Amino acid sequence: MANGLVLIGEINPAAKSAAVGFFTRTGSRDETPEINGVSHFLEHMLFKGTDTLSAQQVNEEFDRRGAQFNAFTSEENTVYYAAVLPEYLLEITSLWGELMRPALRDDDFDMEKNVIKEEIAMYADTPTFDVVDRCRTLHYGAHPCGNSVLGSIESIDALTAVQMREYFARRYAPNNMVVACTGNFDWDRFCTIVDERCGGWKPQQVDRPLSHFEGTKQAERLAKPNLNREHICLIHTGVSAQDSRRFAASLLAMVVGDDLGSRFYWELVDKALAEAASMQFNAMDGTGMFYSYLRCSSDGAARVMETVQRIFREVQTDGITEEELTKAKNKVLSALVIKNELPMGRLVDLGFNWMYLGQYRSIEDDVESAKAVTVDEVNTLVRQLDPGSFTQYSLGRGAAV
Repeated sequence: MANGLVLIGEINPAAKSAAVGFFTRTGSRDETPEINGVSHFLEHMLFKGTDTLSAQQVNEEFDRRGAQFNAFTSEENTVYYAAVLPEYLLEITSLWGELMRPALRDDDFDMEKNVIKEEIAMYADTPTFDVVDRCRTLHYGAHPCGNSVLGSIESIDALTAVQMREYFARRYAPNNMVVACTGNFDWDRFCTIVDERCGGWKPQQVDRPLSHFEGTKQAERLAKPNLNREHICLIHTGVSAQDSRRFAASLLAMVVGDDLGSRFYWELVDKALAEAASMQFNAMDGTGMFYSYLRCSSDGAARVMETVQRIFREVQTDGITEEELTKAKNKVLSALVIKNELPMGRLVDLGFNWMYLGQYRSIEDDVESAKAVTVDEVNTLVRQLDPGSFTQYSLGRGAAV
């Protein structure tokens, strides 16, 4: 569109539903310490309504059409989405377009502060989340990717409605957003509705400084008396969403840390050294990371870490095998295809491929890219990244392990 708003669609006449999403290129990495948590706070505030719609009316508008709707905020993006019957797609798109210009009322802001603080407290009591959040902050240090998505009690307490409105005006600009649609819908009518709702939005000067970061490679542990298990997060250097090696990185994570049949599984879970052991790859804007999560007894944590280090050394020295790569490809491709069979599953990949790459990629494109990865490419990536070098954060009862 003339104001910089990008519309992208993938039509599937055989689908029995349609899905639409407003993707905004803003998240915790775009915040300063003074307003940390504002992106996630804003996500909540959009459901509080506009100058003409109350929060209850917003809910009723979605509910009467049977929409499955929600939103999420990450370090880099805030996404608002809905899956609906095809006959309601245009109405729901129009509703989202209206909600993208919220009222941001003072009384709603003051009330929602308490909701946000309760959410922060809830996740602080969830060690599987807390340890990853703390490890990310430790890993990235002063780099903005280390900002917490939720913020802190202190930053949310200090945040003002004026600061939120200023942030919204800068970041929710049309030239910083993508509207994506998938499934059974009429492209021309969809574009007309978006233009009617969003064509008058004014573009802004929006930027995001990009820099790769290797990580601090520090180690910390926090004792929490209420915990009965040791929770360990390791974060390793990864590759960016724009890097062609991202497919090899995804397969490497599957070989090392899939929930079933990986090296972590056979050496840690199957042998009852750990209750949980996984590794995932997270490609980001201009940078990236792998993170591993381990849960075990505090007494067994040292042995678990010795085993993890041995696994990383063996991968580094000997590489992965053809058999491991084949199994990993089958798992990755199965998950990719199954998820993308539904318009709602397809929506996120469609939107993010444009957000990060500025291009349309079909399911077949991603399938072929994953299939084309060779053992040599994965093993070269291992040598380049050295998974045995990582940042570590642990939560558990008692003294450091």
